[in-house]
Amino acid sequence: MIQGSMVALVTPMNADNSLDWAALHKLVDWHLEQGTHAIVAVGTTGESATLNVDEHLAVIKKVVDQVNGRIPVIAGTGANSTSEAVELTQAAKDVGADACLLVTPYYNKPTQEGLVLHHTHIARAVAIPQILYNVPGRTGVDMKPETALRLASVPNIIGIKEATGDLDRAKTLIDQAPNDFAIISGDDATAVDLILLGGKGDISVTANVVPAAIARMCELALAGKAEEARAINERLLPLHTAMFVESNPIPVKWAVEQLGLIQSGIRLPLTRLSEQYHQQVKAAMQVAGV
Repeated sequence: MIQGSMVALVTPMNADNSLDWAALHKLVDWHLEQGTHAIVAVGTTGESATLNVDEHLAVIKKVVDQVNGRIPVIAGTGANSTSEAVELTQAAKDVGADACLLVTPYYNKPTQEGLVLHHTHIARAVAIPQILYNVPGRTGVDMKPETALRLASVPNIIGIKEATGDLDRAKTLIDQAPNDFAIISGDDATAVDLILLGGKGDISVTANVVPAAIARMCELALAGKAEEARAINERLLPLHTAMFVESNPIPVKWAVEQLGLIQSGIRLPLTRLSEQYHQQVKAAMQVAGV
């Protein structure tokens, strides 16, 4: 089972907003060195919304090739068109991704039955492990726990990234889902508590900045060492908050740029971090030890 710290990797871009392949290479190496347990390529934080299909698949392939089986690579392949999601998921499978992350269809607001049919169709069409992704604050549609539990019976749907931060909902899923269905946090601030309830890890934005700390935090929480895991989380709380002072991935790309790992590129309609937030993000990074 995929578990632990799964970085929602930023996609490096040059100052002219072309993809920065050299920086991506460096970034993947850094995460391998720092102990990240899995990489999510071209999810929301990876600017999936602003990459064209060729770029999207090229980034996934680059990450898969460079990781070379050392840790799992999870490809973001969700779409608000079922047929497009099938095409992206098949393409990710073809280049060797270990699993795919499929966000609930955004903008067109499907019913709960529509969500079941959408994800079941993709799972049956492409034989690769698939993780559901519920983030109603972005998509405008909330996958209810009973819907996720229906989908948990589909053989190659292996888990859900729950980004609501609602621990009562997470507990319901953990208690009622099959043992081999992973409940994964998509909310850094509550990830420790979700894992201590029985969750399997954290698909993390903060891990772009402090990968070793998030990896250690997840390892401790998975081992049931609550006090030690929470102590790390307490130190990182200002950074978790700072990563959302503007829309993700604006703050995290700025923070990783400050570490010297990427350039300043970010594509419209996203913009560079507003100057008024620079000091807050810098201060949070210092508290976190970077």
